[in-house]
This record gives sequence, structure tokens and C-alpha cells, in this order.
Amino acid sequence: MGRTLEITPPERSINLEKQQEAGGVNVEAGAEGTGAKRRGHETSNLEAATHLFKGSVGAGLFAMGDCFKNGGLAGATILLPIIAVMCVHCEQMLIKGSILAVERTPGVDFLDYPETVEKSFEYGPRPLRRMSRFMKLVVEMFLCVTQFGFCAIYFVFITENLYQVFQQNGIDISMSMVMLITLLPAMIPSLMTNLKYISPVSLFANVALLFGLIATLTIAFSDGPMPSLGERHLFTGGSQLALFFGTALFSYEGIALILPLRNSMRKPENFSTRFGVLNSTMFATTALFIFTGFVSYVRWGEDVAGSITLNLVVEDILSQVVKVVAALGVFLGYPIQFFVMIKIIWPPIKRSNECAQKYPITTQVCLRFVMCMMTFGVALVVPQLNLFISLIGALCSTCLAFVIPVLIDFVIQAQVPKGLGVWSYIKNILILTVAVLGIVTGTYQSIVEIIKEFK
Repeated sequence: MGRTLEITPPERSINLEKQQEAGGVNVEAGAEGTGAKRRGHETSNLEAATHLFKGSVGAGLFAMGDCFKNGGLAGATILLPIIAVMCVHCEQMLIKGSILAVERTPGVDFLDYPETVEKSFEYGPRPLRRMSRFMKLVVEMFLCVTQFGFCAIYFVFITENLYQVFQQNGIDISMSMVMLITLLPAMIPSLMTNLKYISPVSLFANVALLFGLIATLTIAFSDGPMPSLGERHLFTGGSQLALFFGTALFSYEGIALILPLRNSMRKPENFSTRFGVLNSTMFATTALFIFTGFVSYVRWGEDVAGSITLNLVVEDILSQVVKVVAALGVFLGYPIQFFVMIKIIWPPIKRSNECAQKYPITTQVCLRFVMCMMTFGVALVVPQLNLFISLIGALCSTCLAFVIPVLIDFVIQAQVPKGLGVWSYIKNILILTVAVLGIVTGTYQSIVEIIKEFK
């Protein structure tokens, strides 16, 4: 049975509904619930670039100061473009795999990320075909965990900024109590089952985040002479680099937006050309990341926080306004990010649960309540924003951005006699090696640092 989906990408929206509105089109699922057909408004190059930029620049942008602290001024400036190039290359491989899968799937114009993985394995070498459904579930699991992490990180971001404002204005309550205060306002819109009631706030959320960033950097430049570059580390190593990798990947993780945005374009072929939407937007995003991280680390050094808004002097009225507006921007993005997670979890629950089939709305509202409480609980026990970002980036974002696209490329090349040349083999193995090292070291170091915080 077909279904009509709408999409709006605020930061890193991953489900079909969000991605749909991002591209400004409506996508209707195929008769069997696989793939989609494009209809409605088609976006221009500029519109697609704007949506991709919005979807890629979010809470991770405010963590760039911490990213540069862990990578060093020179190290992070060199490594961020390298990571960006790797991300773009893997996104190109995903696009190629999706195009080939669509060509071999009758009646389908578009496949999202999980479906592309499923179809690539389904049409791949015979021994891998039985893994197609499993690989789709793996991708959906990583997407779901990533969204869950985003939601928990949002709670921490909002709480830390509001806590400083409360303390400055004589409201002496604990961090946990501040987080509890934010729970009810965050939960009410999250219980809504229709995206059209939620998505209008995303534009205001992005404006608030952009205002927060500009105001924060303005204050950083105007707060006296900048410290000497010699006072900051140019390079780091070991555990700090592992944390840098996780934060960088978290910030760049927007790969699930690529396919729906490309499909929404009036001229999809312009998306992935040399100077097309993808390359141009990633260049601008990387430049913004480097500028923000460089300035933040030079200004605040080793004291730079997981969100640079936390480094603003609380006594200043403008700084308090910036903290509140940035917290509001993230708060308004929470229900949309939460919507993405539910859209991944809900279908299998509905198919396998008789109660969910009989009382779908009641069951889904209960599920939303439970999941909202779970994100709140995780945020409560892991209050360090920077460590949480590194953990989610190293564990989930690396798999989605690097590992899965490389596996898709291997499967596609294996379908062609002598398709996997020496260069392709070496290149893919190199990407996998970097990804595995990042996953292992980044996840391990993030967990170690989180355990230290508990102690």
C-alpha cells in the first residue's frame, strides 16, 4: 500500500519524511513499500545546496572548538579537509550504487539509503544476496542509534546553556533539575504523530542556531586581543586524535540526505559534478568548520567547551541572550530529530505487534513517550556534551559515512568481470582501515573519558 511522505531536514534528518521536504518534493512509496516515485516541485541547484547545508550544519558546528583542541590548530586544519574529501567520495559511491539499483528495480525512481544497501546486495554476487535484508536492518539500526544520540545530545546542549543563565540570574537549581524542566516542553511536540505540525519550526531553529554562531564568534573577536598562536597546540596525538575523529565525523554526518536531495533536483546530474551541489556545499561547510574551530580554540584554548556558547561570559547580557537563543534553536530541532527515530522504529513494531495494529495511534504515542524518556535518561547519566558527540560520531557516523558505502562499492564492482581494479581495491581498503581505526580508537577513548567523568 502506497504512502505519501513529506521531508524537512533541520540538521541531519535521516528519514524519508524529513528528507522529502528538504528537497521540496513529495515522494510516494512504491506498491510494495520499496523505493519511491518523484512528483511535485523540483528544486534548483541553489535550493538543493541550501537544504544540504542546513542538513549538515547543526549542533556539531558549536563543537568545532573542542574538535580543534583535540586535533591541534595545524592538525585539525589539515585533517578536516581530508575527512571531507573521504566523505564526499563515499557519498559519490553511494549515489552510484543507488543509480544502478534503481535501474535494475522496475517501477522505482528513487531508493533511500537503507533500500540502496538492500538492493545492492540483492543484485550482487549470489553468496551475498541472502545478506540483503540483514544489511538493510544494520543501516537502519545505525541511523536509529545516531538519531537517538542526537536527541540525547540536544538535551545536554539545552541544559548546559540554560543552567549557566539560571545561575547568573540567582536561580540556584541543579543541572539535573534544569534538564527535568526541559523534558515536558520537549515531550509534548514529540508525541505528535504528524510531521506537518512539527516541521514549520525547523526554519526558525536554523535561524536561531545561525544567530547563535555569528553572535558567539563576534563576541570572541571583540573580547580583547586574541592570544598568540604559540600558546596553542599545533598537533596532538593518541587519545586526543581519537576524540577529534569522532567529533569531526559527527559534524560531517549528513550522508543519508544525499539521495533524496539529488532525487528532488530539476537536474539531478548537477548534484555530483566537479563543481556541483555536493562538492560546493561540502567545501563551504568545511571552510565554516575550520574558521569556527580555529577561532574558538585560539580564543579559549584548553578551556574551550563542548559547545562554544558555554565559553561566553555569563555576566554579559548579550552572552545570556546568545545562550538562550542557541538553546531554543536546538530545542526546536529536537521533535524533528525525534520524529526521524520513531519512523525507523515504528514500522517493524506495527507489523509484529497485534496491539499496535489494533490501536496504532495509542501504541505509537506510548512508544514516543518511552523513547523520549530514554533519551532524557541517557542525557542525564552522560552529561558531558563533547564526549557524547565523540562517541556517537566514532561509533555510528563512521559506519554510515565510510564503511557502508565502501561495502556497496565492493558489491557493485564484484558484479562486473575484473571490475575491482587494483586502484579501487587499495582505495577501498585504505578507507576501511581509517574507518575501523576511527571506530575502535574513538569509541574506546570516548567510553574511557566518560567512565572518568563518572569517577
